[in-house]
Amino acid sequence: MTYDFTIIVPVYNEEDNLDRVEKELSDYIKIATKKTKILFVNDGSIDQSQVIIERICNENSDFSFISFKENRGLSAAISAGFKNTTTKLVGYIDSDLQTDPKDFNLLLEQIPEYDLVTGVRSNRKDSFVKNMSSTIANGIRRSFTNDGMDDTGCPLKVIKTEFASKIPMFKGLHRFLPAMILLQDGKIKQIPVSHFPRIAGEAKYGLWNRLVGPLVDCFAYLWMKKKYINYNIEKQG
Repeated sequence: MTYDFTIIVPVYNEEDNLDRVEKELSDYIKIATKKTKILFVNDGSIDQSQVIIERICNENSDFSFISFKENRGLSAAISAGFKNTTTKLVGYIDSDLQTDPKDFNLLLEQIPEYDLVTGVRSNRKDSFVKNMSSTIANGIRRSFTNDGMDDTGCPLKVIKTEFASKIPMFKGLHRFLPAMILLQDGKIKQIPVSHFPRIAGEAKYGLWNRLVGPLVDCFAYLWMKKKYINYNIEKQG
């Protein structure tokens, strides 16, 4: 079966959310504007997530998975997803489903004119501390990258795979995906998407991850920007 769009779903200890993920993404596939398949990336979960993922994939031909031997973090999971994508378009959504899969259609409307389209969480349903730390972190990141993005932490994105496959991932780089597309002379856009409170499982990021970690990552990004090699092949024989 030929697919046009792969949705990566990073998973780390989300056993309480996965049945809901199956239902929501199965429902989305039925209304998706592109022929869509789902790729779970199990980031070394130590609960029953892998058992549930395998059951879901056995029962749904549009679902598949890869599983890490041990936990390596969100950037590693997204990078592995990019490397195992064969469709022309790739996206991702968090397995906590605080964003709505149906909003992928809003992003897909824009992708012909852009190389990355990201959501901006409108009316966020998170705690004051989480919202404030994310706002500060986004401001710091923007001052380093000049990417113009208000919410790079939004776990709802669509990227042309030819661009995603050229991103050299390091830990924390998932926050810099729009900036990495700009380094390839690509075009990026952000649009508002829905946001919901987490109803199961536990958040994987604390204040350090959301604030201090991104500040350190900004310096890694500046180093990469200085060393980054960008090229386009004109002819091949």
